[in-house]
Amino acid sequence: MNLLAFDTSTDTLSIAVQHGGQVYGQSGAGGAQASATLIPAIRALLAQAGLPFDRLDTVVFGRGPGSFTGLRTACAVAQGLAFGARSGQGVPVLPVDTLLAVAEQARAEHGCHRVVTALDARMDEVYTAPFEWQAEAGLWRSPPDFGLCAPEAVQVPPGWTVAGNAQAAYGARLAPQASHVHALPTAAALLRLAPALLAAGGAVPASAALPRYIRDKVAQTTAEREAAKQAAHQP
Repeated sequence: MNLLAFDTSTDTLSIAVQHGGQVYGQSGAGGAQASATLIPAIRALLAQAGLPFDRLDTVVFGRGPGSFTGLRTACAVAQGLAFGARSGQGVPVLPVDTLLAVAEQARAEHGCHRVVTALDARMDEVYTAPFEWQAEAGLWRSPPDFGLCAPEAVQVPPGWTVAGNAQAAYGARLAPQASHVHALPTAAALLRLAPALLAAGGAVPASAALPRYIRDKVAQTTAEREAAKQAAHQP
């Protein structure tokens, strides 16, 4: 299949194109910049891969959890591109959980098969979930729901590895006795996950390109920030 994949859920923008048995990838600064750079970067990578927009089969995107701005950007771009593909006939989209993509990237980069993912959720919290690779089936066993908690609350079974970007932010507060690897939800990981997810019926119409939110509050009020500062300075 001819696939376009991208993730803007973290501070790193990741894009990949699968065409003719080849995968072409690109990464760069994400965050607030992604809304301005994502579409030009996609056009450039499609041109590099020699994939005309009208031959695209599916748009794959990281649906979250992650940066609220990044997730809205990803959903909007995925929806717009999917509606306009194939001369307006449209193509489906494939939303992929970012924590699952972290687990897949940890498997590809570090050989991890039992992973507790931990992405920095800001506000002194992490997004987390356990994933176990089932080698015979070539699939990840995923939990029914994801967690949002303080880094100290992340539970890691013996022999499992913590993967993500949260250790850089929280250090020893996050599972100090466990093994850690750095892994992000890359677009290449989305492409590797896509065949099984498509076979399981994960593709949806462009109108259903929606984010997966775990937290319903994105910022503290002035009073909450002041209270937090005062608490931090108390012995």
